[in-house]
Amino acid sequence: MAAPERLIEVRGLLSQFGDRVIHENLDLDVERGEVLGVVGGSGTGKTVLLNSIIGLKEPEGGTIKVLGHDRTDMTPAQEADFERRTGILFQQGALFSALSVIDNVASPLVEHTHLSRDVIRELAEMKIAMVGLKPEAHHLKPAELSGGMRKRVGLARALALDPELLFLDEPTAGLDPIGAAAFDDLIRQLSDDLGLTVFMITHDLDSLYAITDKVAVLADKHVVAKAPVRELEHSDHPWIREYFLGPRGRAGKQAA
Repeated sequence: MAAPERLIEVRGLLSQFGDRVIHENLDLDVERGEVLGVVGGSGTGKTVLLNSIIGLKEPEGGTIKVLGHDRTDMTPAQEADFERRTGILFQQGALFSALSVIDNVASPLVEHTHLSRDVIRELAEMKIAMVGLKPEAHHLKPAELSGGMRKRVGLARALALDPELLFLDEPTAGLDPIGAAAFDDLIRQLSDDLGLTVFMITHDLDSLYAITDKVAVLADKHVVAKAPVRELEHSDHPWIREYFLGPRGRAGKQAA
């Protein structure tokens, strides 16, 4: 049986700010088709890890390969390939405030393709519908949207180029429980329907139980465990036990 294809390979990652070491000798693999949740306490460097993988932070040591490319030594052509094959939903959506919903979603297509304006508009409309928004939203500006709608627009933009690999930074943060559950369902459905590989930073236990295949736990400056959430419930690591077997963890398990 062939070994699973690894879309992300992190080896011996060292991340620091001045004398403060965030990650030391961190290893992590993400396999094709996997929905991976990334959790950890405050200060464990979840966003630092994400930023290192997508190229917003230069690591102080170690290697990162994404889609077969060395993240720290990409050529312009490889960088363009990375941008076309990945989508990113930042925590606050990071929408262009001066652009309408449809222009926000169309922006990656404008930047990375030579399609006609009509085709770009049609594709943007399809992505907006895919995330559950109605045509009435097309000409609204981000300031006119609810928090949940901004998340969906950001997700539609992240999917504009039909990526293989999707990065999500706290996708349900700031949403009420009903909105968060609906967004979880949307992510899981899109992952299944489109064959996406998902790297998701979250603190939402409901999300971990509902949609992840595996969870990577950051603690002690590296990944201390990567396993299905049900296996992590049996871990002896103090932080993992407190997180998954504490009151909130039990509630998330019951809801699942």
